[in-house]
Amino acid sequence: VCYNSPVLTHNRQKGCRSMTSIFFSPRGTTKKTARAILGHQEKVLERDLLGRPLTEEWTLPAGEPVLVSMPVYAGRIPSICREMLLAHLKGHGNPAIAVAVYGNRDYDDALVELQDLLEENGFCVIAGAAFVAQHSIFTKVAAGRPDEDDRRRMAEFGAMCREKLSGFDPDAHTPIHIKGNRPYKKAKGVPFQPECNQNCMKCYACAKNCPTHSIPLETPWLTRTDTCISCGACIYLCPTQARGYRGPVFEVAAKGFEAMCAKRREPELFF
Repeated sequence: VCYNSPVLTHNRQKGCRSMTSIFFSPRGTTKKTARAILGHQEKVLERDLLGRPLTEEWTLPAGEPVLVSMPVYAGRIPSICREMLLAHLKGHGNPAIAVAVYGNRDYDDALVELQDLLEENGFCVIAGAAFVAQHSIFTKVAAGRPDEDDRRRMAEFGAMCREKLSGFDPDAHTPIHIKGNRPYKKAKGVPFQPECNQNCMKCYACAKNCPTHSIPLETPWLTRTDTCISCGACIYLCPTQARGYRGPVFEVAAKGFEAMCAKRREPELFF
C-alpha cells in the first residue's frame, strides 16, 4: 500500500526522503499504531508481512527512513518476522524507528531484539517505543486500547521522530539505549490456539491467510497446534466468528491473566 503514491514516486526520483513502514498486523492493531505514529501527512510505502512476506532481499534506497512495527508474542517479536527481516531486509545506514505493540503484560526483550536485528542489517535505530493494545488472546485485558490518550502519545512520538530524522547523520550514529535483556528471554510457544466451532462455513479465508500455514485448506476447521503462533489472523478474518479461544482451561487462564494484568501500563519511548 502506498499513500500519496504519485508524490512518493516523484520524491524518490528527485532523491527526496520518503518513508517505508513495515509491520506484521494479523488483527490490524499494529498497522493502526504505525499509521498513528506517521500521521496522514507522510508519504508512506507500507508493507504488511502478513499478506506480503519477504521472500527475497529488499534493500531500501540510501537515506530512506523505515518504521518497523511488530506485535509482541510471549515477550519476543514473532519468530517468522524475525527470520524474514533478518534474512531479507537490508539497509546502508538508513535511519530506523523500532516499535513494539503488546497486550499490557510486558514487552520484555521484544524491542531490544528488534533494535539489534535492524542494527545488524545495516540500519541506525534512532528511536524506539512500546505501545499498549488490547491483548490478542485475553481480550478483556487492555480492552479498547489503543485509546485516545494512546493515539495522542503515538502522534507525539511521530513528531519527535521527525525532528530526529531532520538532523540525522549516519556517521555520528551511536546505538540508543532501549530497555531489555541480552541475552534475550527464551522464546516460548503460546499455550492456546484458536478453535473452530460449528459456525464454520468453509470460506477458507483462515487457511488462505494463515502466515504459518497451520490451517489445512482441505480441513479449515482444524489447526496444527505445533506450528500455530496464535497470531489471531484467522479469528479476525472469520466472517461467522467460528474461530476463537475457548474451553474451560482457557477460561481459568483468562481470569488469572486478567487479574495479573489489570493495572494500566503506559507507552514507553526511547531516543
